[in-house]
Amino acid sequence: MVVTSRPPADTLVRLLSRDMVLAAPRPWTKLWAATFLVSVPVFVQAPLVRVCPEASLLISVLWFAIAGLLQRQSRWQGWGDLLQGFAWSWLAGSIYWGWLRWEPYLHLPVEAIALPFVIAGLRRQQGLVGHGFYLGSLIGTAITDGYFYWIGAVPFWREIARSTPAEALPLAQQAIACLQTPNALIGAIALISLLCGAGIWALRRTHPAHWAFAGALLGTLLVDALFGLVAVSDRFSLTQL
Repeated sequence: MVVTSRPPADTLVRLLSRDMVLAAPRPWTKLWAATFLVSVPVFVQAPLVRVCPEASLLISVLWFAIAGLLQRQSRWQGWGDLLQGFAWSWLAGSIYWGWLRWEPYLHLPVEAIALPFVIAGLRRQQGLVGHGFYLGSLIGTAITDGYFYWIGAVPFWREIARSTPAEALPLAQQAIACLQTPNALIGAIALISLLCGAGIWALRRTHPAHWAFAGALLGTLLVDALFGLVAVSDRFSLTQL
């Protein structure tokens, strides 16, 4: 008879812990995914809400449905949580940019539509990755909106939102002038510092929720940087649009 020895309990614990770590999704994947979800889909949603805001609203239901399916599977639960946070941001964007885009002071309240649910989820320690993404996106939006208020671009926001593409061009050229002042430069430095500082703080943590939070902030900074590069470029480029 062959006698097989059982590994001690502490050895089993170490092996199981190692396997769990290897199987767990790497935090940096949430960072890049969150950055992508903040920066890329906006270029799809922005024209869609002008043409057919109802379609953008219905797509929100699709995002929630996919997120729910993923959350029911332990292997994909983290990705489902992240997609749910994105679905809340997409829903808020559909509502605001579809029907309320000419009221800049309503932007942040509408974007914060899911905040009560997020706070409740954080208290229960559920859906942390998605909540981290949503909070990062919301804070990035708040900082960006604060910058527009700082440089005095609110009147142009309203007029451009109400105008046709042809009418928006001269208004956009006037709005660009607001970005080429010392006041705007100071605001830009403050915006970049806040976003980078909050992102670095989150990246120093190890939980995927913090990295999703950082990715959302960095994605906001990326979109703002692209807008700034276009805005401060030579004005003749706008006339070619």
